[in-house]
Amino acid sequence: EFCGGTHVSATGNIGMVKIISESSVAAGVRRIEAYTGARVEELMNTIEDTLRDLKALFNNVPDLAGTIRKYLDENARLKKQVKGFMKEKEAQLKERLLKNVQEVHGVKVIKCCAPLPAETVKNIAFQLRGQITENLFFVAGTESEGKPMLTVMLSNDLVAGGLNAEDLVKEAAKLIQGDGGGQPHFATSGGKNPDGLNAAVDKVLELAGL
Repeated sequence: EFCGGTHVSATGNIGMVKIISESSVAAGVRRIEAYTGARVEELMNTIEDTLRDLKALFNNVPDLAGTIRKYLDENARLKKQVKGFMKEKEAQLKERLLKNVQEVHGVKVIKCCAPLPAETVKNIAFQLRGQITENLFFVAGTESEGKPMLTVMLSNDLVAGGLNAEDLVKEAAKLIQGDGGGQPHFATSGGKNPDGLNAAVDKVLELAGL
Protein backbone atom coordinates (compact mmCIF):
# COMPACT_ATOMS: atom_id res chain seq x y z
CA GLU A 1 0.00 0.00 0.00
CA PHE A 2 1.02 3.67 -0.33
CA CYS A 3 1.53 5.76 2.79
CA GLY A 4 2.38 9.48 2.45
CA GLY A 5 4.73 9.09 -0.50
CA THR A 6 6.40 5.91 0.76
CA HIS A 7 5.86 2.28 -0.08
CA VAL A 8 5.49 -0.37 2.60
CA SER A 9 6.55 -3.82 1.44
CA ALA A 10 5.23 -7.10 2.72
CA THR A 11 8.28 -7.43 4.97
CA GLY A 12 7.82 -3.97 6.44
CA ASN A 13 10.71 -2.25 4.62
CA ILE A 14 9.99 1.36 3.65
CA GLY A 15 11.34 2.81 0.40
CA MET A 16 10.98 6.16 -1.38
CA VAL A 17 8.36 6.38 -4.14
CA LYS A 18 7.82 9.23 -6.64
CA ILE A 19 4.70 9.01 -8.80
CA ILE A 20 5.49 10.40 -12.27
CA SER A 21 2.24 9.76 -14.14
CA GLU A 22 -1.33 8.58 -13.75
CA SER A 23 -3.77 7.57 -16.47
CA SER A 24 -7.00 5.70 -17.09
CA VAL A 25 -6.65 2.18 -18.46
CA ALA A 26 -10.30 1.11 -18.31
CA ALA A 27 -13.48 1.94 -16.43
CA GLY A 28 -12.57 2.08 -12.76
CA VAL A 29 -8.95 1.15 -13.45
CA ARG A 30 -6.04 3.61 -13.14
CA ARG A 31 -2.45 3.11 -14.27
CA ILE A 32 0.21 4.66 -12.04
CA GLU A 33 3.88 4.91 -13.00
CA ALA A 34 6.46 5.72 -10.35
CA TYR A 35 10.15 5.75 -9.52
CA THR A 36 11.32 3.91 -6.42
CA GLY A 37 14.38 3.59 -4.24
CA ALA A 38 17.68 4.71 -5.74
CA ARG A 39 15.94 6.14 -8.84
CA VAL A 40 14.02 8.56 -6.61
CA GLU A 41 17.23 9.61 -4.84
CA GLU A 42 18.86 10.20 -8.22
CA LEU A 43 15.88 12.30 -9.35
CA MET A 44 15.95 14.38 -6.14
CA ASN A 45 19.70 14.96 -6.51
CA THR A 46 19.16 16.15 -10.08
CA ILE A 47 16.46 18.58 -8.91
CA GLU A 48 18.71 19.90 -6.13
CA ASP A 49 21.59 20.38 -8.57
CA THR A 50 19.33 22.23 -11.00
CA LEU A 51 18.01 24.53 -8.28
CA ARG A 52 21.55 25.21 -7.06
CA ASP A 53 22.67 26.10 -10.59
CA LEU A 54 19.66 28.38 -11.07
CA LYS A 55 20.33 30.18 -7.80
CA ALA A 56 23.96 30.66 -8.80
CA LEU A 57 22.88 32.19 -12.12
CA PHE A 58 20.81 34.74 -10.19
CA ASN A 59 23.46 35.47 -7.55
CA ASN A 60 21.78 33.26 -4.95
CA VAL A 61 18.85 35.63 -4.45
CA PRO A 62 16.49 34.53 -1.66
CA ASP A 63 13.35 34.82 -3.84
CA LEU A 64 14.36 32.79 -6.89
CA ALA A 65 10.83 32.46 -8.33
CA GLY A 66 10.18 36.20 -8.01
CA THR A 67 13.51 37.05 -9.63
CA ILE A 68 12.85 34.72 -12.58
CA ARG A 69 9.41 36.27 -13.07
CA LYS A 70 11.04 39.72 -13.08
CA TYR A 71 13.53 38.64 -15.77
CA LEU A 72 10.76 37.10 -17.87
CA ASP A 73 8.74 40.33 -17.67
CA GLU A 74 11.82 42.34 -18.64
CA ASN A 75 12.50 39.99 -21.56
CA ALA A 76 8.91 40.38 -22.80
CA ARG A 77 9.22 44.17 -22.56
CA LEU A 78 12.49 44.16 -24.54
CA LYS A 79 11.00 41.89 -27.21
CA LYS A 80 8.13 44.35 -27.60
CA GLN A 81 10.59 47.22 -27.98
CA VAL A 82 12.62 45.31 -30.59
CA LYS A 83 9.45 44.50 -32.53
CA GLY A 84 8.50 48.18 -32.56
CA PHE A 85 12.02 49.12 -33.67
CA MET A 86 11.91 46.59 -36.53
CA LYS A 87 8.53 47.93 -37.69
CA GLU A 88 10.00 51.42 -37.76
CA LYS A 89 13.00 50.23 -39.76
CA GLU A 90 10.71 48.41 -42.20
CA ALA A 91 8.77 51.60 -42.81
CA GLN A 92 11.96 53.60 -43.37
CA LEU A 93 13.38 51.05 -45.78
CA LYS A 94 10.12 50.83 -47.70
CA GLU A 95 10.10 54.59 -48.18
CA ARG A 96 13.68 54.52 -49.47
CA LEU A 97 12.79 51.78 -51.92
CA LEU A 98 9.79 53.74 -53.17
CA LYS A 99 12.07 56.70 -53.88
CA ASN A 100 14.28 54.50 -56.03
CA VAL A 101 11.66 52.91 -58.28
CA GLN A 102 12.90 52.44 -61.84
CA GLU A 103 10.43 52.21 -64.70
CA VAL A 104 11.43 49.68 -67.35
CA HIS A 105 9.02 49.12 -70.24
CA GLY A 106 6.26 50.59 -68.08
CA VAL A 107 7.04 48.24 -65.18
CA LYS A 108 7.88 49.69 -61.76
CA VAL A 109 11.02 47.78 -60.81
CA ILE A 110 12.15 47.85 -57.19
CA LYS A 111 15.43 46.10 -56.43
CA CYS A 112 16.81 45.53 -52.95
CA CYS A 113 20.15 44.01 -51.93
CA ALA A 114 20.82 44.22 -48.21
CA PRO A 115 21.41 42.19 -45.03
CA LEU A 116 17.83 41.69 -43.83
CA PRO A 117 15.85 38.97 -42.02
CA ALA A 118 13.46 36.97 -44.20
CA GLU A 119 10.39 38.13 -42.23
CA THR A 120 11.33 41.79 -42.75
CA VAL A 121 11.69 41.29 -46.51
CA LYS A 122 8.34 39.52 -46.69
CA ASN A 123 6.60 42.32 -44.76
CA ILE A 124 8.09 44.98 -47.03
CA ALA A 125 7.18 43.03 -50.16
CA PHE A 126 3.51 42.80 -49.19
CA GLN A 127 3.42 46.44 -48.09
CA LEU A 128 4.76 47.48 -51.48
CA ARG A 129 2.21 45.28 -53.23
CA GLY A 130 -0.57 46.93 -51.28
CA GLN A 131 0.73 50.37 -52.19
CA ILE A 132 1.64 49.77 -55.85
CA THR A 133 -1.25 47.76 -57.21
CA GLU A 134 -0.20 47.75 -60.88
CA ASN A 135 3.04 46.98 -62.73
CA LEU A 136 4.99 46.18 -59.53
CA PHE A 137 8.09 44.04 -59.88
CA PHE A 138 9.97 43.66 -56.59
CA VAL A 139 13.10 41.54 -56.32
CA ALA A 140 15.34 41.28 -53.28
CA GLY A 141 18.60 39.52 -52.59
CA THR A 142 19.12 39.49 -48.84
CA GLU A 143 21.26 37.76 -46.25
CA SER A 144 20.67 36.97 -42.60
CA GLU A 145 23.05 35.03 -40.34
CA GLY A 146 25.06 33.93 -43.35
CA LYS A 147 22.03 32.54 -45.19
CA PRO A 148 21.10 34.09 -48.57
CA MET A 149 17.47 34.64 -49.58
CA LEU A 150 15.98 35.52 -52.94
CA THR A 151 12.50 37.08 -52.97
CA VAL A 152 10.22 38.09 -55.85
CA MET A 153 6.86 39.87 -55.55
CA LEU A 154 4.63 40.74 -58.54
CA SER A 155 1.40 42.69 -58.92
CA ASN A 156 -1.63 40.78 -60.21
CA ASP A 157 -1.58 42.40 -63.64
CA LEU A 158 2.01 41.26 -64.28
CA VAL A 159 1.02 37.71 -63.33
CA ALA A 160 -1.96 37.94 -65.67
CA GLY A 161 0.45 39.12 -68.37
CA GLY A 162 2.49 35.93 -68.11
CA LEU A 163 5.13 36.50 -65.43
CA ASN A 164 5.43 33.92 -62.67
CA ALA A 165 7.41 34.67 -59.49
CA GLU A 166 7.88 30.98 -58.66
CA ASP A 167 9.39 30.19 -62.07
CA LEU A 168 11.70 33.21 -61.88
CA VAL A 169 12.93 32.33 -58.40
CA LYS A 170 13.48 28.64 -59.15
CA GLU A 171 15.71 29.43 -62.11
CA ALA A 172 17.67 32.30 -60.54
CA ALA A 173 18.07 30.54 -57.17
CA LYS A 174 20.51 28.11 -58.77
CA LEU A 175 23.08 30.89 -58.43
CA ILE A 176 22.77 30.77 -54.63
CA GLN A 177 22.51 26.96 -54.55
CA GLY A 178 18.80 27.03 -53.76
CA ASP A 179 15.65 25.86 -55.50
CA GLY A 180 12.79 27.97 -54.13
CA GLY A 181 9.05 27.93 -54.45
CA GLY A 182 5.87 29.82 -53.75
CA GLN A 183 3.03 31.28 -55.78
CA PRO A 184 2.81 33.10 -59.11
CA HIS A 185 2.74 36.50 -57.35
CA PHE A 186 5.18 35.77 -54.48
CA ALA A 187 8.06 33.33 -54.21
CA THR A 188 11.23 32.93 -52.17
CA SER A 189 14.30 30.75 -52.04
CA GLY A 190 16.89 30.19 -49.39
CA GLY A 191 20.32 29.09 -50.50
CA LYS A 192 23.86 28.24 -49.47
CA ASN A 193 25.93 30.68 -51.52
CA PRO A 194 25.54 34.34 -50.46
CA ASP A 195 28.21 35.36 -52.98
CA GLY A 196 25.74 34.64 -55.77
CA LEU A 197 23.00 36.98 -54.53
CA ASN A 198 23.70 39.94 -56.80
CA ALA A 199 23.94 37.66 -59.82
CA ALA A 200 20.68 35.96 -58.81
CA VAL A 201 18.87 39.30 -58.60
CA ASP A 202 20.19 40.28 -62.02
CA LYS A 203 19.14 36.88 -63.38
CA VAL A 204 15.56 37.40 -62.18
CA LEU A 205 15.41 40.71 -64.03
CA GLU A 206 16.99 39.17 -67.14
CA LEU A 207 14.46 36.30 -67.17
CA ALA A 208 11.63 38.79 -66.83
CA GLY A 209 12.96 40.85 -69.74
CA LEU A 210 13.72 43.82 -67.51
